[in-house]
Amino acid sequence: MDMAIAALSVDMSAAKLQQELGVSVLKMAMQADTAAVEETLEAIESLDPALGQNLDITA
Repeated sequence: MDMAIAALSVDMSAAKLQQELGVSVLKMAMQADTAAVEETLEAIESLDPALGQNLDITA
């Protein structure tokens, strides 16, 4: 019985570690996505608002 409790404890500890690792990786992915979105928004905001408003069709 004592060995079963010890094995259960080890299994629970491993499961907890695996879950914590998964959460950490997910947080890293979310931070990377957030950074990419922020960079994209900054690039869009820096564009000239008049860009593309005029079309020169003379040849």
